[in-house]
Amino acid sequence: MFWLKKAISYWLMPVPLCLALLCVGLALASSARRARLGRGVLAAALALLALFSNRSVSSALLSPLESRFPAIPEFAPGAPPAALSGCTMVAVLGSGNSDAPGVPATSRLSTSGLSRLVEAVRLLSALPTAQLIVSGPGVPGSPTHAAVLARAAESLGVDPGRIILLETARDTEDEAESIARLAAGRRVALVTSAWHMPRAAALFKRAGVNFVACPANFMAPEQSHAAAGLQPFEFNVESLSRSTFAVHEWVGLAWTRLRGAR
Repeated sequence: MFWLKKAISYWLMPVPLCLALLCVGLALASSARRARLGRGVLAAALALLALFSNRSVSSALLSPLESRFPAIPEFAPGAPPAALSGCTMVAVLGSGNSDAPGVPATSRLSTSGLSRLVEAVRLLSALPTAQLIVSGPGVPGSPTHAAVLARAAESLGVDPGRIILLETARDTEDEAESIARLAAGRRVALVTSAWHMPRAAALFKRAGVNFVACPANFMAPEQSHAAAGLQPFEFNVESLSRSTFAVHEWVGLAWTRLRGAR
């Protein structure tokens, strides 16, 4: 089921979907009987790719996800906000990292992974007795993602004795179930990307975890009055990347809800 889910979701992502439509369109256009249909499919594929690459479209896809849970505000050292009251664990959900020997762990983490970890370290500064949970599997012969997160946390000043590694959880559902067993009712500060938080929150709620949402890595571009009029005409790779994250989460959220998690 895990790999089937991954395969289906892959082909629903903007770039693979548009490439598949382009291939289908080219095949149909080469046939005299279906040339008109082929041209229509080609036009649809190019239009979709343009939409996903548009700044306004990517923002519209991401904003509803990122606005569901507010960020934990800035706080003075030793004065945690009320939202963190009672948290004895800070859990960082897995993201990704490169396998580059000799490069420091903080530089091996993906942008999302580094942003999540930095937020977790910030929260730990207000929770001196809390433990840090880092999660993520790896490939044979390389450190797990959890291990890379742990090394990065240590380099940022976290005591290794405070770190718990979850190295076998393959996805958010696995992480929710594993952390539910670890926490055993204790309150957890849940750190993940803002666009991923709605799906993570639904799965952690279903798993029975007592958590407070601590979103990080906000990606929806800010709108300024000066640039607002130009946004419909901005097309770039960054917007395509944001759209990809958004589509992945909307598909995942739909699947999660179909399975009863809300």
